[in-house]
Amino acid sequence: MKLWSLSGNSQKLDGGAMFGNAPKAMWERWAKVDADNRIDLACRALLASPLNGKTVLFETGIGAFFEPALRERYGVQESRHVLLESLRAAGFEHEDIDVVVLSHLHFDHAGGLLAAWEEGASPRLLFPNATFVVGAGHWRRAREPHPRDRASFIAGLPELLEASGRLQLVEGDHCPALGDSVRFHHSDGHTPGLLLAEIVGPETVDGQAHGGVVFCADLIPGRPWVHVPITMGYDRNAELLIDEKRAFLEDKLARNVHLFFTHDPGCALAQVVRDPRGRFGTAHEHPELHARAFAG
Repeated sequence: MKLWSLSGNSQKLDGGAMFGNAPKAMWERWAKVDADNRIDLACRALLASPLNGKTVLFETGIGAFFEPALRERYGVQESRHVLLESLRAAGFEHEDIDVVVLSHLHFDHAGGLLAAWEEGASPRLLFPNATFVVGAGHWRRAREPHPRDRASFIAGLPELLEASGRLQLVEGDHCPALGDSVRFHHSDGHTPGLLLAEIVGPETVDGQAHGGVVFCADLIPGRPWVHVPITMGYDRNAELLIDEKRAFLEDKLARNVHLFFTHDPGCALAQVVRDPRGRFGTAHEHPELHARAFAG
């Protein structure tokens, strides 16, 4: 099996919102800020093939579905659908994807499911041959969002996914489309029912899989958020997220599972480490993956 990190459309968002209650004096050491107090963010996807005999895409980024005014409001930097270009550069088209795994349905993670905006055109779902994997708990949230996060969802997307006849909801640790090759962890701190997909590693120690790769989604958007107390202003329950993150990192450190970051503009993959004071960090960082061999 091989792994690719795929660039999607990029964003600039307010640094204060991205780092929650952390003071700017702290977070500007990690991220360059522009004149509007915005920082650069990636919307990176992970491609794995063959995984359980399939070509699997983990997330689709924000895409290019926004009309121009909303594209500007949310800091989307490109008008074209960058993910489709990245897929093509890796030797794939969106029609080649067998499974799309979505950690959640916020627009910066699921917008790439849709074709680029065209004036007067209705939203159109891409990936015509893919099964769409979504957490059952999060699906319920997407169908009935809270006023606090309603604007994070794409109107009409759940209906398009349902109408495709290819929607698969996940309740437990595995799904039929991917079998035992992918293990799902569940988180509620950022949004209810967030799915964290772990490509299961090649080694087994005391009955536990070692050496895999996990898509960290918005539990840990990038390297700065590996620091346990650092959360986002967008998180639904920051204290719960901190507890979930600590347990998540303890587990990945113990099993040597590498972290894949979607929003870190400078790092796609890293190993989790811990310093003598017990603080988590990263090592062996990779800015990109190009057909990286994985013995899963």
